Formats: sequence, structure tokens, C-alpha cells
Amino acid sequence: MKLSRAVGITAVGLGSVALVNRTLRERAGELDAALPGDQHTYRWRGMNVAYTEAGDQSNPDLVFLHGINAAGSSGEFRDVFGELAEDYHVVAPDLPGFGRSDRPPLRYSAALYEDFVDDFLAEFDSPMVVASSLTSAYVTAVAAESDISRLLLVCPTSKAGPEPNQALRELVRSPLVGEALFNGLSSKPSIRYFNADHGYYDTSAVSDEWMDYEWRTSHQQNARFAPASFISGYLNSNVDLAATLGTLDIPVTLVWGREADIVPLSEGRELADEADARLVVFDDAKLLPHVEHAEAFVETLRQELAVDAS
Repeated sequence: MKLSRAVGITAVGLGSVALVNRTLRERAGELDAALPGDQHTYRWRGMNVAYTEAGDQSNPDLVFLHGINAAGSSGEFRDVFGELAEDYHVVAPDLPGFGRSDRPPLRYSAALYEDFVDDFLAEFDSPMVVASSLTSAYVTAVAAESDISRLLLVCPTSKAGPEPNQALRELVRSPLVGEALFNGLSSKPSIRYFNADHGYYDTSAVSDEWMDYEWRTSHQQNARFAPASFISGYLNSNVDLAATLGTLDIPVTLVWGREADIVPLSEGRELADEADARLVVFDDAKLLPHVEHAEAFVETLRQELAVDAS
């Protein structure tokens, strides 16, 4: 009788968890494009990778690659994408496993994202690339063999998680319990905490509409699988940023928020010195100076590219 009762209680509990998970997915609904422009699909390894493009295709190609986090998407560049479309052919994909791209239950890895970045950038003619945080490492890893003409990296890092932890990855990947854990990690209070503690110096830069989008993108079907590899350390890159950037025969600019703490400015200064790269620092900003100071970021990027052209 005791065993039967325990089994019954467990079944009810799991059923309740499944109901909550399904309710949250349904509430999130279908995800809209985060950026203005033409919406396209890039077919890659059986996946549909969503991307937005805007601007005159005869202008130089400028590709934006968003950072990795539980709510990552191309919408990270929402405040600069349209403005730069006036002068450039701008393109921004949602990385596989994020945003409006397919999210198959893969065991995502740094190598997979390096391959994707390499293949996607090969679709364009000598593109200039803006990449954020951990994705900067993926671009750096393939830059020497690619046709990239210019790099601008925002708070780049090759490590954004612990040493690989298989047990943690498989826990988050697991059905019911794993989804419930991820729903907690990507709840609005958790998103708000990350934005305030690490992402933004001034959270007034985060509108209610954007907070809602972050919640919705992190509650799509299979949303937990790519972040499961991120939080368990499997998306960390083995690339030596300083050594690799220093060998590139293209201009490299590093952009940093002075108050960044996950990747502090002291690391930016060291990286700029070792890689012989230009460092631009934004006051009153953390990891996302291109959001907190969008107008100044656009002006900085235009100035950097104008120096290259002169």
C-alpha cells in the first residue's frame, strides 16, 4: 500500500510538472522576428537557421553574431541593426538552438558553432563581422582561414561557463525535470537578475517589451538544449584569443563596457596589448554597450570602418 501510494504521488507530481511546462510553452507562443528587415532561412546540416537582412546588397556586408545565454538571439542588435542598414548590407542570424532557428536536441558544442560561423560567413563576400562575448571566440577560431575583412568584438571571451560537467548538461537536457529547471533559470525574475547583475549598467535600457521577448524565446520548444551545453561548460572554446587575433592580417577592434564584471576591462586591456588590437571603452556599460549606448556604438563602428577605408 505504501509503495502504491508513493507511486501515485510521484505520478501526480510528474504530471503537474509536465502541465506547467506545456502551459509555459503555449503561453510563449510563436516567436516573431526581433529585427526589422527581410526574413530568410539558411539551410545548414538539416536545420533551418533564421536570419534577417537589410540594406542595399551592393553595399559592404556587415554580419552581426549574437552572444550565448539562455535568452540569446539576434535581437541583441535591435538598437543598431536598422541604423547601420543605411550604409551597409547588414545580416544577423539566430544561432542554431536559439531565437527563431531550429532547436534540435543536439549536444551542442563550441566546435559546432565554429563550423556554423565558418559556413555562414562563407556565404558573403569579405564580410565585416561584429560578434559578442563567447561567439567572438568562435569567429576568432575560424578567421584565419576565412574571407573576413574586419572584426569588431564586444567583450570577447573564450570561457563563459565552468569546466565541462556532463552530469549538469544531462540533467538540464532531461525531460520534465530538466525543462522545469530551465524554466526556472529562464524565468522573468532570473532574466531580470542577469540583466541587472551582469548585462547592463543601467537596466532602464531594457524595455518591458524586450524582457518579454527574452522570456518568450527561452520558452520555445526545445529551448533548453543549447543553453544546457552553455551552462555546463561545453560551449567554452579552446582558442587562445590573444595569440590567434595577433596573427590575423585584418583590423581588429575590441569594444568593452568599463563596468563589465564577467569579462572585466582589465582582461580587455591585456587582450588588446597582446593581440595588438584597438580597444574602445564605453563608460556606464557592462556586457552590452551596443544596447546601452547604441548611438555612440554606431558612430564608433562607422569611425573604425572609415579608418580602414582611408
